[in-house]
Amino acid sequence: MTRAAGVVGLATLASRIGGFVRDVVIAYLFGAGPAADAFFVAFRIPNLLRRLFAEGTLTIAFIPVFTELLKKKGREEAFLLARSTFSLLSLALLAVTIAGVIFAPEVVRLIAPGFTPGEDTFALAVEMTRWCLPYIFFISLVALAAGVLNSLGHFFAPAAAPALLNLTIIATALVLSPRVDPPVLSLAMGVVIGGIAQLLMQLPYLKAKGVPFKPAWDLKNPALRRMLRLMIPAIFGAAVYQVAVLMDTILASFLPSGTVSYLYYADRLIQFPLGIFAIAVSTAILPSLSRQAADGDKKALLSTMGYGLRLILFITVPAMVGLLVLARPLVVLLFMRGEFTLEMAGETAGAVMGLGAGLWAIAGVRAVVQSFYALKDIRTPVAVAALCLVIKLAFSLALMGPLKQTGLALATSASGVANLLLLLWLLRKRVGLLGGRRLFKSGLGTCAAAAVMGLLVALVAYGPDWGDPNGALWRWARPMAALGVGTASYFAAAKLMRLAELGELWQVFRSRRA
Repeated sequence: MTRAAGVVGLATLASRIGGFVRDVVIAYLFGAGPAADAFFVAFRIPNLLRRLFAEGTLTIAFIPVFTELLKKKGREEAFLLARSTFSLLSLALLAVTIAGVIFAPEVVRLIAPGFTPGEDTFALAVEMTRWCLPYIFFISLVALAAGVLNSLGHFFAPAAAPALLNLTIIATALVLSPRVDPPVLSLAMGVVIGGIAQLLMQLPYLKAKGVPFKPAWDLKNPALRRMLRLMIPAIFGAAVYQVAVLMDTILASFLPSGTVSYLYYADRLIQFPLGIFAIAVSTAILPSLSRQAADGDKKALLSTMGYGLRLILFITVPAMVGLLVLARPLVVLLFMRGEFTLEMAGETAGAVMGLGAGLWAIAGVRAVVQSFYALKDIRTPVAVAALCLVIKLAFSLALMGPLKQTGLALATSASGVANLLLLLWLLRKRVGLLGGRRLFKSGLGTCAAAAVMGLLVALVAYGPDWGDPNGALWRWARPMAALGVGTASYFAAAKLMRLAELGELWQVFRSRRA
């Protein structure tokens, strides 16, 4: 499990770096204006469907059933389930894609009601939506392939696949934007090409694992029916989460131009620590949790969940502090060039701080829900997510007026904290003690080390005179020096406090190198 987390973490690191380069290119070419808003709305739609039909439902329902079949009935039965699922999913995705292309104007009107039909931004969003929608077909099949490979102990190819999407978007933006009209359409073209490339990348690894590619239509397969029954509540759960994501886009479309883009760039910055480690750990522990649940070993299951949660907090708490202290310098460093102005950087930084405040909770939820999924309990996380959606809406409506995108971001953080606390309480009621004393002690030490780090980072970033805001020292040296001091001071403080998670984190990277 430690090795798996290391593999996923390092592959995801490469993908996230590529993602930042992609976003820098987008910011440079298109800034945070109407064209960028239109693309981010169009790209949101296939991503929503991907999470709804694939990662949000299929993977959650597929991995526990597939893992149980592997353990109890062997590879042939498990592969039959994979083939049947692949065939059924392909047909469903084809229908969804065709319907989406036909009804693209209605879809955009639903996603961004603040965009006025007849205006250029609305028309551009519709055109790019039609280009982006085939991505859902390819990327959902990638998600299924990832579930199979992860269950068979291979984590690298699924984790590295997003790097291909980043590379294709970068390439098409740079090469095609001067040659197509409007230039922003090049981004949508890159999305489709990237989806195809990601699927092709999985095929050699599936073949190496002995997974046959022959379609199967065994719709009476009990395992397939069991998986579909698990998918029903999972669809509601994913729908609740996607409504929460869409809520920001819908509300932001009523705010001044650029707000959709500010939230997108802020989310990309937050996704860096979230994706590199939190999602890596959560992805790596699900197969282990599923095996332990199948064996009825609740003690081992709780130990695995606690391990994952402690590691996630050990990384995300200092990341939260760093984002709160360095939000503006980081946005300037990463995005302020070309069409992306200093004013846009300030607006984006507010959203970064709002999302950063709840980073630890949002990441923690990803680990805790895996325990429910391993126990084949999808209804509980769905119910909690629905309640937290109401909390998010209330905070969003209260805060979006005075704080605009920062208020929407803070609402996301507030609902994330509520989600984590409720899930932990309900899991404790179901399976007993969660090792809360060890988790509390670990969290206390992590917060203390992060506080030391935050103080030193603030002194470095805002103490000396770094000169002209347009100069290289202010833009480059200041955030880089602060990040270096912050990283060194946090790990030094953790070492002095003898935090066990520091050694566990080191094992993650040592196991990858081995």
